[in-house]
Amino acid sequence: MWTYNKVLQYPIKIKCPNPKLAKFIISQYGGPDGELAASLRYLSQRFGMPDQKAKAILNDIRN
Repeated sequence: MWTYNKVLQYPIKIKCPNPKLAKFIISQYGGPDGELAASLRYLSQRFGMPDQKAKAILNDIRN
């Protein structure tokens, strides 16, 4: 029913790899101050909100 092809949407050619920049980008996405951490904070704060409207706003931010 499903097939998974591991290909990029657009082909890329890396001429000059930059490990320092790659480390910075990864830390911004998955580090302690990254997007994933912020999303999980919104999720955990959502469950403690007494107001349904505020709870919905936090849920919308997370998605």
